Amino acid sequence: MPKDGEKILGEDRRSLIKKWLQEADRPLTGSDLSQKTNVSRQVIVQDISLLKARNEPIIATSQGYVMFENNKQNERTKRIVACKHSHEETKEELYTIVDNGGTVKDVTVEHPLYGDLQASLFVSNRLEADQFIARLSATNASLLSELTSGIHLHTIEANSEAQIEAVCNALRKKGFLLE
Repeated sequence: MPKDGEKILGEDRRSLIKKWLQEADRPLTGSDLSQKTNVSRQVIVQDISLLKARNEPIIATSQGYVMFENNKQNERTKRIVACKHSHEETKEELYTIVDNGGTVKDVTVEHPLYGDLQASLFVSNRLEADQFIARLSATNASLLSELTSGIHLHTIEANSEAQIEAVCNALRKKGFLLE
């Protein structure tokens, strides 16, 4: 850890970022890493890009950066589900998934020009869903699903196939599951 006001340079900083991400029990934001290294958030974004270019398993999520090295996420059951709902129903969709034991790993839409557009989410509980919705509101950003009239895919992860089925049944019951 640098002393107050001390900047960490180049490779040393990237090594520390990698170490901190490996040890973290929660996503680390660019601002978190910026404060720890006494550099701008933009420098952190560049460092993350360089680390990713070296095939480091770093993912940018809506909560911050995570590293999936030796992570139990790889052992979980996964299924891609197709959903459709309005912008206003996003929170209810996320709650439905997490309340039934699922994690929303990502969202994908099919764009007519670019093909598949995918964004990492990693929403696994109501607090994270609320934080996502708050950021959506605060940034006045558009959901990817707005490009496709509400149609989108989610990769859902859970501890068992039974939990995945429970998620699908709950989404179906609310009319969100596209079949």
